[in-house]
Amino acid sequence: MKQLQPLQAYLQPDPYMNYQHSSIQEVLLTFHQHSELDRIRSAFEYVRDEISHSMDIRHEEVTRRASEVLEKKHGICYAKSHLLAALLRGMGIPSGICYQRLTLYDTPEGGYCIHALNTVFVKELDRWIRMDARGNKEDVDAQFSTEEEKLAFTLRPEYDERDYLINFHEPHPAIIQTLESNTSCIEMYQQGLPEALDDYEEK
Repeated sequence: MKQLQPLQAYLQPDPYMNYQHSSIQEVLLTFHQHSELDRIRSAFEYVRDEISHSMDIRHEEVTRRASEVLEKKHGICYAKSHLLAALLRGMGIPSGICYQRLTLYDTPEGGYCIHALNTVFVKELDRWIRMDARGNKEDVDAQFSTEEEKLAFTLRPEYDERDYLINFHEPHPAIIQTLESNTSCIEMYQQGLPEALDDYEEK
């Protein structure tokens, strides 16, 4: 996985991972785990389980910034990745965002979409790992793991699904454009998600 910036860049707030917001600061006070690894796991499970995926609950509202996702308690994968990165950075733990290209539905005929998940630098392992807080459901069972990845989706290369193994320190511009140019989450999900990140090759 390619790290684009120095480690310090993955600790900074930005407009979408705005951990300096008072609501995020309040939530950060609830994480009392002794070890950093336990805090990472708890933050991941909080976003995965306590923040709904907007399409799972068929919510029309589009959430974008971490503080907004926290307030509304829902977001699509892009927005949830902003919140998880904000929580981790607010704890002083470097975190970024990775993307995958997936079929939007079951087969390529239904089109493709870009899916977002998070990276976190685990100090005691001295390496980055990926984790996916999209939210579990009947056919999704993502877990926190420092060994074998347990992400939300298994790639199917025969369908031209792929990993973009680039560790972004800020959301990709195509993702921000998508979130900011849509007002209906359902319409955005069905018709407006980017299908590829053409400026980044599969690694």
